[in-house]
Amino acid sequence: MAGDPLTRPKDLLDFSAHGRKEIEALLALAERLKRERYRGEELRGKVLALLFEKPSLRTRTTLEVAMVHLGGHAVYLDQKQVGIGEREPVQDVAKNLERFVEGIAARVYRHETVQELARHARIPVVNALSDRAHPLQALADLLTLKEVFGGLAGLEVAWIGDGNNVLASLLEVAPLVGLRVRVATPKGYEPDPHLLQRAGAFLTHDPKEAAFGAHALYTDVWTSMGQEAEREKRLRDFQGFQVNGELLALIHPQGVFLHCLPAHYGEETTEEAVHGERSRVFDQAENRLHTAKAVLLTLLG
Repeated sequence: MAGDPLTRPKDLLDFSAHGRKEIEALLALAERLKRERYRGEELRGKVLALLFEKPSLRTRTTLEVAMVHLGGHAVYLDQKQVGIGEREPVQDVAKNLERFVEGIAARVYRHETVQELARHARIPVVNALSDRAHPLQALADLLTLKEVFGGLAGLEVAWIGDGNNVLASLLEVAPLVGLRVRVATPKGYEPDPHLLQRAGAFLTHDPKEAAFGAHALYTDVWTSMGQEAEREKRLRDFQGFQVNGELLALIHPQGVFLHCLPAHYGEETTEEAVHGERSRVFDQAENRLHTAKAVLLTLLG
C-alpha cells in the first residue's frame, strides 16, 4: 500500500494490518486508474495465481482483466485441479506457487486457508473472499460511495440482512475512512460483536430503523455458498428483511442502493431495486476492476 515497501503489508487478507493512509492511497490510485482507463506494463512478465475453491463471475474476471491491463497474466486453478487442503496441504501449495508466480489471489471457504497461504508463501497473497472477510469488495464499495457523494466521512451506510463476510470487511474498514454503519439482522445472525464495537456501529433487528435517512442501503444474499443446507431456515428467518421499494423510500433523498451480487430476486431484494434509479450495484461491480488494479499494482508492482 502507501509508504515504504519495506514496512507496508505484504498481503491483503483483511484490513487488520492497514491504516487510514493505506486505504486512502489505494482508493486514490483506483480513482486515477479508472479516470485514465489505464493500460500499462508495470506487471509485464508477472503472473498471478487465482486459487479458487468457489465459483466466481466478478472476482475472477476483474482480477484476470486487471492483470492483462497491467501487462501481466493470470493462471486459474480451481479446487478440482489443486485440491487445496485435501489432495495437497495448504503450506505445500504455497511453497510450490511461490516458485512459479509472483502473487496468489485465493477465494476460499475458510479464512484460515488464506492466513496459512500468506504465512508460508514469500509472495503476496490477496484474499479474494473467505468466510470472514471480502476486502476486495469493501474497496469497491468505498470507491462507489466516494464517487456518489464526493467523500466518505460522515456517510451513514445501512446494512440489511446477514452478518456475513462482506459486512465484516465493511465494519473493519469503516472507522478508517469515517463511515458510520447501521446493521439490521434477524436475531441470531448478528456480526462479530468486536467488529461492531470497533466500528462504533448501531445494531438493530428492525430494517426500517436502520434504513431511515441512510445515505446507502446495502444488502447481500441470505444464503451464501456453503450454506445451502440452511436455505429453507434462512428464508423463514429473513422474512421482513427484503430491500424493496418500501424500504428504499425511507433512505436519504440522495441515498443509493448497494448489492455485492449475485442477487436473488424475490429474496433479499427485488429486480426493481437492483435496476432502479437509486441503484449503484453495477458501478460497484465495475469498481471491482479498478480497485483490483490498485491492489495488484501496490502488492506486485
